[in-house]
Amino acid sequence: TRSEYFVAGHPMAGSEQDGLDGADADLFVGATWVLTPTNATNQDAHALTRSLAIAVGAEVIEIEPERHDALVAVVSHVPQLAATTLMDVASEAGDGSAVLLRLAAGGFRDMTRIAASHPAIWPDICAANRDAIVDALDSYVEALGAVRGMVASGDRVALLELLTRARNSRRALPVSAAIEGPLAEIRTPIADRPGVLAEVTTLAGSLGVNILDLEIVHSIEGESGVLVLVVPSARAASLVDALISSGYRPVRSEL
Repeated sequence: TRSEYFVAGHPMAGSEQDGLDGADADLFVGATWVLTPTNATNQDAHALTRSLAIAVGAEVIEIEPERHDALVAVVSHVPQLAATTLMDVASEAGDGSAVLLRLAAGGFRDMTRIAASHPAIWPDICAANRDAIVDALDSYVEALGAVRGMVASGDRVALLELLTRARNSRRALPVSAAIEGPLAEIRTPIADRPGVLAEVTTLAGSLGVNILDLEIVHSIEGESGVLVLVVPSARAASLVDALISSGYRPVRSEL
């Protein structure tokens, strides 16, 4: 039957951009590509689909369809709805005021970035994965209710435990499934001026240090920020020393 040649799956890649604006020749390089074959899936079709994903540079993982729906609800669908809702709440609170934009620091911008994604696809996604999304939303709403209770009651201990647990979980997120070996995170304050990012990346390149992940955390004032680099732990010390010699103030931690 035709259905046995259908291999369900998709890449976990892309951005808030759509159409040609989001085009990228390396879009799938290092990205996770999920396949959800069943016992009825044709093995040749399965192998062909898997080889196609690998050919474009993706890392293939295979999970059961039901497990897939539950996981993507948590890591993709609910984050989209949370970002959309937070952006809407902030917009109403700001009432079109320019002050909102001035107060919107890097954390807010990072959290709401995906709210800028094309809205037309999301009603269909929510309809297709409705049950899993509702379950994930229920868990999220319950967790937010617990946080509200901590804040309202002034429970500093419980709030600190939550923040610490979340911080540790966030720092433990793998940079890429293709990367093996211990990693280190280097954080260094940087000035908001042209060329500063190029200085650091050029310095790393001259030392043969591969930057596996990079993030810039902006300050509220917009005049400075913190550059966050993830590098192989074995090469971190040389980059830290070079940054110090160049006038930066890096702090290293193991992931």
